[in-house]
Amino acid sequence: MLTRAPGQQRVPRGQAQHEVGHSMKLQPAHRARRFFSSFRRRDVDPAIEAPLLAPLTTSERELFDRFSPYDRGHALDVASAVHRHAPDAYQDWVPTAALLHDIGKTASDPGTLTRVVATILDWLGFRPHAARWSESSGTVKTIGLYLRYQEIGAELLAEAGSDRRAVAWALEHHSPESVWTVPVADGRILAAADDGMLD
Repeated sequence: MLTRAPGQQRVPRGQAQHEVGHSMKLQPAHRARRFFSSFRRRDVDPAIEAPLLAPLTTSERELFDRFSPYDRGHALDVASAVHRHAPDAYQDWVPTAALLHDIGKTASDPGTLTRVVATILDWLGFRPHAARWSESSGTVKTIGLYLRYQEIGAELLAEAGSDRRAVAWALEHHSPESVWTVPVADGRILAAADDGMLD
């Protein structure tokens, strides 16, 4: 059973410790679109995919290839949106951030319903339990790892030798703009693309 630790108060919605990322925004409309799109096959034209992936290093491309078809499709959607709407920004660390900001999700490989449950638990303030849950087993472990995906993603990118700003974005992409350590202009473009606001 998922319970809070004795004497531990619920963390207010959207206010988790910055060291392990902030809580995922609930965003009902956005989450609904993501939920229904998860049931669709994601085929991407190789002619479109190739230039989006070209800036990745060999190690980063190996990380990208770990994605499930759904997360791979979302990553390409984000990168494509940035590339279309701000082509001058699609260079340096930004392609890595666009394509691999969710790479920590590969540690748990959750199904659609597990993602929904984990997102709701996060919104309700259960993120402080994520580390303990991730050492459990079964669905509880999957939820724990999913709630830690920002932290895990930052670790994976750091190990791959990615630019420190891409590493930071993996951790910060659900954080308030006020605590971003990446250039704000680039962060705004990436966040808008991730939220589907550039389509």
